[in-house]
Amino acid sequence: MGFEVGKKFWIAATAVIVVVTLFVVGRNLLHAVKIKRQINALNREREFYRARIEQDSTLLERLRYDDYLEEYARENYHMQRSDEHVYIIKE
Repeated sequence: MGFEVGKKFWIAATAVIVVVTLFVVGRNLLHAVKIKRQINALNREREFYRARIEQDSTLLERLRYDDYLEEYARENYHMQRSDEHVYIIKE
């Protein structure tokens, strides 16, 4: 009878250890997947901002020239010279 109690104890202890191990491994796996998704999202965001910086740098370089600066102001801000009238026709 003493042998039966010891055997049942070790089976129960092994089962508890397996359950705890599976719980910890599963939890770590879920955490790793979550972190991987966050890394991918941040990489996409980084690429978006790199492209935006490149686009803005090109625009800034073009705005250094007065001809383009005037064209940009007219197109985007509807600016005009003091001696002219501009009519905007929307289609």
